[in-house]
Amino acid sequence: MKRNRKVKILATLGPASSEESMIEKLHQAGADVFRINMSHASHDMMRMLIQRIRSVEARSGRPIGILADLQGPKLRVGKFVDGKVDLRPGQTFTLDNNEALGDQSRVYLPHPEILESVQPGHRLLIDDGKLALRAEKCDGKSIVTTVISGTRISDRKGVSLPDTLLGVGALTDKDRADLDAVLATDDVDWVALSFVQRPDDLAEVRKIARGRVGLMSKIEKPQALERIEEIIELSDALMVARGDLGVEMPLESVPGIQKQLIRACRRSGKPVVVATQMLESMISAPVPTRAEVSDVATAVFEGADAVMLSAESASGDYPVEAVTTMASIATAIEREPHYPGIIYAQRAQPEATGADAISLAARQIAETLKLSAIVCYTSSGTTGLRASRERPQVPILALSPIIKTARRLAVVWGLHCVVTHDATDLDDMVNRACRIVADEGFGKPGDRIIISAGVPLGTPGATNMIRIAYIGSDGQSGV
Repeated sequence: MKRNRKVKILATLGPASSEESMIEKLHQAGADVFRINMSHASHDMMRMLIQRIRSVEARSGRPIGILADLQGPKLRVGKFVDGKVDLRPGQTFTLDNNEALGDQSRVYLPHPEILESVQPGHRLLIDDGKLALRAEKCDGKSIVTTVISGTRISDRKGVSLPDTLLGVGALTDKDRADLDAVLATDDVDWVALSFVQRPDDLAEVRKIARGRVGLMSKIEKPQALERIEEIIELSDALMVARGDLGVEMPLESVPGIQKQLIRACRRSGKPVVVATQMLESMISAPVPTRAEVSDVATAVFEGADAVMLSAESASGDYPVEAVTTMASIATAIEREPHYPGIIYAQRAQPEATGADAISLAARQIAETLKLSAIVCYTSSGTTGLRASRERPQVPILALSPIIKTARRLAVVWGLHCVVTHDATDLDDMVNRACRIVADEGFGKPGDRIIISAGVPLGTPGATNMIRIAYIGSDGQSGV
C-alpha cells in the first residue's frame, strides 16, 4: 500500500471505529497510526483493538503504528447541593478540602496538590475556561477566589491551572495501571504522556517502559513551554495538544506555539504530531469547513510529521470521510509549488556526526540527480529519523529487519517502512534495495536510487556509507 503523501495520519479509535472492518477501511483511507484513548478504553477493550489492528496489518502487509494515550491527572471540583450554582463576576468563591456538597459560596476540591500549590494571583479556569477565578488567599487547605468571568459552575467540572506548577508528577495511579497493561501486550509502539509540566515528569515512564515503547510528550501546559528544549531532548516525540493548551493559554497564541514546537522538533529530529479539532465539524458533517482545511494545511506546510483525528474518527458520523479528507488535503498541499520552498527554508542544519552528514549528502545527491528514492537500512530507527529530518523531495524507504522499529517509524514524516531481512553482504544490500523500490512502486527498471547503510552490516547506529544504484530489468541492481 503506497501513500502519495509524506505527512502521516493518526486516527483515534472509539465507538464509531472499533470494529475490525471499520479499522481496515480507515487504514485503506489513509490512517498510518491508530490511537487508543486510555481515558475511555478498558484494558480488555485495548487488547481487543490491538488484536484487530494487527489483523488488519497482516492483511495489508504494511506496518501499522499503535499509540496508547494515557489519561493523565484529571482535576475536577466536587458536587453541589443542586448540581450547579450561578455566580456573578466580582463575588468571592472558595475551593476547599471540606467534603460537604457545594453551595453559592464554596465547593469541595478533592486535590490537595492544588490547594498546596496555588498562590495569590494565580488563575483557576473551570469547565474549559467558561468560568475564570483569581486566587486571593491560600492557606493550603482552601483557596479564596474572586470570580473574574463566567456565571455558572456545576458538578465535577474540570479545573485548569495556567499559572501553577503542581508538585505532583504526570502519572496517576490509573496511568500506572494502564501503562503496565499496555506494556504487557508487547504490541504497542508509542505511549503518550498527558499534561507534562517538566522534564522530571518523563523519568518515571522511562524507568517503567525501559525502551519498550516510544514516549510521546503531550504539550498542553504553559509550564512545559518554559523548559521545552529539555522536554524534547528526553522525549521520543511530541504532540501539540491544542485543546487543553488553548484553555490555559490565550487562544491567539496557540498558532504561534504550534509553529514553535514543530520547528523545535524538526531541529532535534524528533517526530511531532499536531492534534485536536483539526476537522471538528466532520463529527456531524460529511465535509469540513474552509477554516479547518486551512488548519490542516498549515500543519502540513510547517512540515509536521503527522496530523491527528480525535472525535472525528472515534465517535463521529463520518470516520472514513474524515480520514479521506485529511489525506486529500495533505496530498494537495504537498503538491503545491510553494511547498518545497517552505519546507527547505525551515530545514535544520545537520549535527556534526557522520550519520547526519551521510543523511544530508543522500538528500542532496537524490535531489540533484533526480533519483527515484532514498533507501535507508535501519535497525533501531535512528537512520530513518535522520533521513526524515532532511525532509527530502524524493520518497524515503526505511528497510528494517525489526517489525517493532518499522511500526514505530510509521508516525515519521516521509518514511515508507518495509520489513525485510538484514542484508548478508553489500551486493545483497544493493539488490534488495532495488528490488523493494520496484516492488513497492517507487521505481522502475532504469531508475536510479541512493542507499544509506552502516558497515559492518547489521550494526545499529553506524550509518557510514552511501551508494547509488540502477534498478535493472529484473528489479535488482543494474550496476
